[in-house]
Amino acid sequence: MVSFIGAGPGDPELLTIKGKKIIDSADVIIYAGSLVNPQVLAGAKEGAVIYNSATMHLDEVIDVMKDAESKGLKVARVHTGDPAIYGAHREQMDRLDELGIEYEVIPGVSSFLATAAALKKEYTLPGVSQTVILTRMEGRTPMPPKEKLIDLAQHNATMIIFLSVGMLDEMSAILRQAYRPTTPVAVVYKASWEDQKIVVGDLTNIAERVKAAGIHKTALTVVGDFLGDEYELSKLYDKTFTTEFRKGVTD
Repeated sequence: MVSFIGAGPGDPELLTIKGKKIIDSADVIIYAGSLVNPQVLAGAKEGAVIYNSATMHLDEVIDVMKDAESKGLKVARVHTGDPAIYGAHREQMDRLDELGIEYEVIPGVSSFLATAAALKKEYTLPGVSQTVILTRMEGRTPMPPKEKLIDLAQHNATMIIFLSVGMLDEMSAILRQAYRPTTPVAVVYKASWEDQKIVVGDLTNIAERVKAAGIHKTALTVVGDFLGDEYELSKLYDKTFTTEFRKGVTD
């Protein structure tokens, strides 16, 4: 059995209980060493064989899984955050399907959620934004038609941009075509890690501030008025609003 595990954003205490149990009992561990905090593997049992997939290509990863399966060994495939977001685990699962190898997926805390926690903000504020767009800048991986950053920016929704902090000048210029220039922006480097950094600004100055902070990778950029202080109160806790569980009251 192969277990794909979302290792969380970095803080080893944000690894799920289920994920930790599997990692600690696995015979073979393959982890994304370029991003996963090594402390996540601190409880690995003695004798566990550990591979860093940062130095491996897909065939090599699958060969390790196939060999372990042939020996009846338990494999933990450890991805950063949640593997469903830029985790490239679909291609691994498809190969395992072809080989008839069983697998499961254990979700994890994504870095975009750790980023909101670090900022102490809520992405979906009433009257401000009820839509969250997760995307990235186009680089060596092209964007599908209609998913260019400028197309998505037209919605003025809360935007979370992965894998792109090294292109902040270009990103800001594109976003200023759709958002107002003073739209607040935050960049969070290694959210939840001990060396986490937060840089805030707007679309006119965030690029230079991030450069001054020495950040050029392993960071998320979040854009939108959810970073501000103006919003409507929710109906959920409005005492005059009737829900399934309580009747609204009038003064």
